[in-house]
Amino acid sequence: MSEPQAHAGRLKWIFIIGLTLGLLVLGAANVHLVYVSFASQPECVSHTKAAQHEGGYRAARSSC
Repeated sequence: MSEPQAHAGRLKWIFIIGLTLGLLVLGAANVHLVYVSFASQPECVSHTKAAQHEGGYRAARSSC
C-alpha cells in the first residue's frame, strides 16, 4: 500500500471512530434526559387557583 492510500485509510478510520463516539455521547445524553424526566418530581409552585384577572398564571389541573 502506498503512502497516500495508507494516510487516507487512517483518516477514514479516525473519522469513523470520531463519528461513533459522537453518536454514543449524543445517545447517552438523551438517555440521561429521559431518565431525569421520569425520576424527578417537580415541587408544587404557588399559583392562583382560579382565573381572576388577565395575565395571571394558574395550573390547568392542580396536583398539589
